[in-house]
Amino acid sequence: MSNSFLEIKDVTFAASKLNKVNNVTFDMVKEGEVICLLGPSGIGKTTILRTIAGLEKIQSGKIILKGKVISSSNFHLEPEKRNIALSFQENSLFPHYSVIDNIKFGSERNKDKKFIYSTNDLINLLHLEDIKKKYPHEISAGEAQRVSLARSLISKPDLLLLDEPFSNIDQSLKEELQKKIKEIINEIKISTIIVTHDSYEAFYMGNKCGIILNQSLKQFDIPYNIYHYPNSLEIVNFLNRGVLIDALVTGEMTLQNEELGIIMGNFVNKQKIGSSVKLLIQPEDLSHDDKSNLRLEVVDRKFRGTNFIYILKTNNNKFIPVLVDSHHAHQHKIKDKFGIRKPIHIDHLVCF
Repeated sequence: MSNSFLEIKDVTFAASKLNKVNNVTFDMVKEGEVICLLGPSGIGKTTILRTIAGLEKIQSGKIILKGKVISSSNFHLEPEKRNIALSFQENSLFPHYSVIDNIKFGSERNKDKKFIYSTNDLINLLHLEDIKKKYPHEISAGEAQRVSLARSLISKPDLLLLDEPFSNIDQSLKEELQKKIKEIINEIKISTIIVTHDSYEAFYMGNKCGIILNQSLKQFDIPYNIYHYPNSLEIVNFLNRGVLIDALVTGEMTLQNEELGIIMGNFVNKQKIGSSVKLLIQPEDLSHDDKSNLRLEVVDRKFRGTNFIYILKTNNNKFIPVLVDSHHAHQHKIKDKFGIRKPIHIDHLVCF
């Protein structure tokens, strides 16, 4: 018998024949953890939240919260008895309540449970001071999301479900709010599932992440492992954080590419010597060296504030990304020759 706080056991989440995710299994081991479910729009992520909240029924499998079955093929606990708060992506506020009254409505739930933040605390933390007396039709979509989030937090749920909580918020405010919400969740130890299509957001917010593609949960792990140890080409293509190049396995810790030469490192999965593979090259895998004789043409560059990502073209028309600190002595222009440090060593050799 598992002692996990939340268990999803072989559940198919379905809103329709097309909008469903099959045979999903994962768990939240400890109370207060954050799980992020990541995938493209329309893949069924919101349906998962709606089902956990009790708004949709399941045909098979079990959902277990705090050791008690809340959904199965022959049992369905009503949403109002689950003590689960779901904050929708779209505006779900009461239209006849002001912003502050919408938030206060959430505080009426679980009055006997302690909560370290007052209504005014959350209004200030989420920058809602100037709109607290306005009504939902008078505020923006991003503001409505923040109000819904405040209402959900102050209801003191056992489980908090957030559907794309930062999707309608300006980038300048988004990072600040992500930091604040993460701090609040960690401080009061509210177990949370966040649905998002943004991998940066998922990797920052989540203790664990699940990648949903083609109607199934493809990988469920800590963010570091999903980024550095993707378990399939589907995950690599979805994250879009690198390029696959042809290589020949030449030893237990070496392989060779026609243009980059010998590449050394640790294979994530053991590879047969002499086999041809596709090697994943991520932006941070290669290092720049102005004095290197391995030089490729710069065809594009992306400024990321703290760094540049240079896109280099090989003679075989492969485009390889290389990350360079933005304080590097000089910047490289389009069509410049860009040196790559040799010998090449990559900590994680991910091959398919």
